[in-house]
Amino acid sequence: MHSIFKMFAAYNAWANRRIYEAASRLSDADYRSDGGAFFGSVHGTLNHILVGDRIWMRRFTGEGPIQSRLDEILFDDLASLRSEREAQDGRIIAYIDGLTEKQLGQTFTYRTIVRPVDITQALAPALSHFFNHQTHHRGQVHALISARAGRDATPSLDLIIFQRETGIGLG
Repeated sequence: MHSIFKMFAAYNAWANRRIYEAASRLSDADYRSDGGAFFGSVHGTLNHILVGDRIWMRRFTGEGPIQSRLDEILFDDLASLRSEREAQDGRIIAYIDGLTEKQLGQTFTYRTIVRPVDITQALAPALSHFFNHQTHHRGQVHALISARAGRDATPSLDLIIFQRETGIGLG
């Protein structure tokens, strides 16, 4: 199971590089305009993905900033957001690399944010949610960019493309 999560951590960083590159080619107006996604704009959604990652990494590791709102704008400019995104992806990869199969089956307890309650669950299913959450919202960003700049402006984020390009997950 550990190898699956290592693949997802590498895929996450790869997909983020691609979507941030596409976002960087938008005008500032298109980047910030509300396109009807849950967090509104490309800017709002990219910030939310980073907020979510920070929340979950703090739950997993006990380290990192404390986030209190899911819609928090952590960085107002794309360059700073991108820099922190890359750093966070590095932390995610390092964390996943350091896990053992035994740890994946162990439980941990965390407190939710929107309606605070304590939850105890096994780590592996929580990691599955963690990576799925990123993919879900990155898909929204992909749709927002496509709507503004056209299909050719957005690269494929398919996992199989990542696997073929990197060789990770093919063996």
